[in-house]
Amino acid sequence: MDQNERSAYPHPGDFKVMRPEYEETEDGFFTATIEITPFVVRGSSSTKPGARRAALYEAEKTYKSYHPSYRVHNPYPEEFTDLDGQVWKKNSPIMAEKFGDYSFTDADGEEDYADIEQMLSWDVRPALAEASEE
Repeated sequence: MDQNERSAYPHPGDFKVMRPEYEETEDGFFTATIEITPFVVRGSSSTKPGARRAALYEAEKTYKSYHPSYRVHNPYPEEFTDLDGQVWKKNSPIMAEKFGDYSFTDADGEEDYADIEQMLSWDVRPALAEASEE
């Protein structure tokens, strides 16, 4: 497939330079809306920066629907510790299909799972990213 595919849909990087509009929902979450007319992406998270990251991830997934050969960028490393000290590990493709993209140990000591969309909605961030994100 041609690497220089063209479509009306903007490249995901084009959304990164746009300022989102934020709306706080009744449940205390934020929704970020980024628009490049006539295209709009939205992301929801517990914080404004998390909502922006979720919207940018949605832009990548939508771009892939127009360009099947495009590889969606995973916003998380293979293994990392978040700002709360929680260790996250990326699951194998077979495990991810059944349980979720990442595994972690919950407060009760049980292994639990989450997909990238859930992690973005919870505003999970690697500890090293704290200084560079905001």
